[in-house]
Amino acid sequence: MKTILQAENLAKVYRVGSVDVHALRGVSLGVEEGEFLAIMGPSGCGKSTLLHLMGGLLTPTSGRISLDGEDMTAASDARRTDIRRRKIGFVFQRFNLFPTLTADGNLRLAERIHTGGRGAGSKDGEERRREVLSLLKLEDKLHHKPLEMSGGEQQRVALARAVVNQPAIILADEPTGNLDTENSAIVLNMFQEMNYRFNQTIVMITHNPEAAAMCRRIVQMRDGQIVAPSTGVQL
Repeated sequence: MKTILQAENLAKVYRVGSVDVHALRGVSLGVEEGEFLAIMGPSGCGKSTLLHLMGGLLTPTSGRISLDGEDMTAASDARRTDIRRRKIGFVFQRFNLFPTLTADGNLRLAERIHTGGRGAGSKDGEERRREVLSLLKLEDKLHHKPLEMSGGEQQRVALARAVVNQPAIILADEPTGNLDTENSAIVLNMFQEMNYRFNQTIVMITHNPEAAAMCRRIVQMRDGQIVAPSTGVQL
């Protein structure tokens, strides 16, 4: 099976005043194509730092990250931005939707960013947007703006935006953190369905054991290190 993401001996040190804070201490992790992986651990253990390094939003103090055959660590800022645009879908706890755009408009914007404006408004793009919104049960929200939707619906639009361009990997940082139990279940079921139906590779940071149990594999972190990789429970 193809390894889509490989992190090797990652370290991240922040300078706070005169003190060095070690957020990551030699983390190595491989993610295979089609995996649905949960990364768990207490607050401050380095989970989000690891995710941001994987996504090229931060650069490691030392170590190496490759994504779909491209070396993220050696890349320039412009090159990392290009890799993110083409190959990564992000889902955050905050929905980060453009409030003046409809659900369809937010997806159109994601397409324009992904393609650099080429092919915007194509029939294939329209069909893909409708397919994704239908999968996420948002057909009736196509022309609604974020403030006209519930929190769960906004998170599903954010998820649709992340997957509409068929990225190599989705990186999700506490995607259900601001949702109630019902909406959390809907979002997690959608993640699981996309993983099984489209073989979408997903790495998810979560504090929630029930959310992690829906993943195929769980990795535990503590004090900036991976301490217990294990197999998730299939639901």
